[in-house]
Amino acid sequence: MFQPAATFKDNLQQLPSIDAVERIDLVDERGAVVASIENQPGKQGSLAVYQYLEQRFGKLDAQAAELGLAVFAEHTADARNRPGAHPNVDRLLEIAAGAPSLGIKVFAVGS
Repeated sequence: MFQPAATFKDNLQQLPSIDAVERIDLVDERGAVVASIENQPGKQGSLAVYQYLEQRFGKLDAQAAELGLAVFAEHTADARNRPGAHPNVDRLLEIAAGAPSLGIKVFAVGS
């Protein structure tokens, strides 16, 4: 476990590698996929955060969302000021504010 730093870049350096991750699916209580985060440029930071939250909490609940918001650092403030600009941060804001928890399914490369 690490303590989030002031910048997202610094936090990413402390998170586990995502080299073996193909994608992450977020699922609702019925098991329906509500979002996917692919291992591709522009999404790899979010992929790393969500993988870490799955490893630490096993699901995306309010406690996990609060930590995720701290890890996203300056992007969290930007997401609050510009809803829709950071959908993966927006999702954490919603859950931290009381939206239902989601399951996190990590898919390894080649699975």
